Formats: sequence, structure tokens, C-alpha cells
Amino acid sequence: MKRPIILRLRRLSQRPQRLGSGLGARGSGPEPRTPNPAPRVGRAGGFTLIELMVVMAIIGILATIAVPAMRTAPIRARESALREDLYQLRSCIDQFHADRDRYPASLEELVSMGYLRQIPIDPTTRAPNWVTDIPDVTGDETERESEAAAGQGIVDVHSASDDAALDGTRYSDW
Repeated sequence: MKRPIILRLRRLSQRPQRLGSGLGARGSGPEPRTPNPAPRVGRAGGFTLIELMVVMAIIGILATIAVPAMRTAPIRARESALREDLYQLRSCIDQFHADRDRYPASLEELVSMGYLRQIPIDPTTRAPNWVTDIPDVTGDETERESEAAAGQGIVDVHSASDDAALDGTRYSDW
């Protein structure tokens, strides 16, 4: 519903004046406003070509500093995720050994016993294919030692990737 024109005019007339005390020369009413202010003499609005070139040079310098650091960011993120996954897997293997006095036979056993929710995905190979270390049984042990070693299970876990990390080491050596 539209308001009557009279109300609109009253609201406009009730706005505070911007210049002066709001009273004219005689104190009887508001000062008359000029319809158009006098045009500025001198510099027009906007930027000069030199200012724009300086800004573009600064942006270019900042970009050349930031781009090399951002190129390796995804690789560093994958390496960090791999370190965290290896830490968690090794921690779960150690907890399993402390609780059961033996090592797990497989990573799936860690999941089935509740030490892991699921086998994590190797961030470098993007698959859950981890290389596990199981101690070898040699002929030099006694029969009791060979039985104990055969039942030990997974002692350590590594990445299945043969790629090199940013520091030059191989992921499978971590």
C-alpha cells in the first residue's frame, strides 16, 4: 500500500541540514541549496598511469614470491597426511601388542578388533596398499623361538610408493 505524498514530503523536510546551522540569513528557514556545486578546478577523479603501473608492479612482485611456495603445497599436504597415517598405524600396532602380547597378523585384524575404524588410504598411491614388515624366521632359532616369531605378525608398516619425497628420501623408507 502506498503512503500518501504528504507523508513523504514531511519526512524529507524533517531530515537534518548538512551545512551551517540550518537557518537562513534572517533565521526564518533553511538555507537554499544550489542545484549543482561548482565544478572542481584542477585534477579530475581517477588514477594516473604511473599509479596504476606501480600497483601492477607490486602485484607482480607478490605473485612471483607466492607462486613457488604454492606449487609444492599439495605435495607437502600429502606427505603430512602420510606421516600422520603411518604414525596412527604404528600406534595401533603397538597398542595391539601391549593389549594382546602379540602382533596383529594383518591390518584387517586391527579393524576387526576395533583398533582402527578402517584401513587408511595411502595418500601417495591413493589406495590402501601398505607394505607390512613381518619378522623372518631363520634356521638359527630354537623351535620355541621360531614358533613365537611365526606368530608375531606385523611389526611395522610402510608406504607402497617408490616415489621420492621433497626432502629426497623415499616414501617407502619412512
